[in-house]
Amino acid sequence: MTFIISSPCIGSVDGACVDVCPVDCIYSKKGDDRLFINPEECIDCAACEPVCPVDAIFPDDELPEKEEIYLEKTKEYNFDDSEPGVNI
Repeated sequence: MTFIISSPCIGSVDGACVDVCPVDCIYSKKGDDRLFINPEECIDCAACEPVCPVDAIFPDDELPEKEEIYLEKTKEYNFDDSEPGVNI
């Protein structure tokens, strides 16, 4: 399991999740419209989920159906071209 950041993050990108992540697995780069959790680095601690002010973070197996596109977008995201943190 990993966590997925979904559409409510678009336009908000608060960054509270970045501040609490113990392994710096939340990434972005200039031009992104939201943050991305690297599933290879995420330790499933769930620290990010309760601090998100827009309730955009879900375990991948609890992602609402209307948000499932963000699971695919996360799989397709190039983490090698971005860095941990809010870099938007």
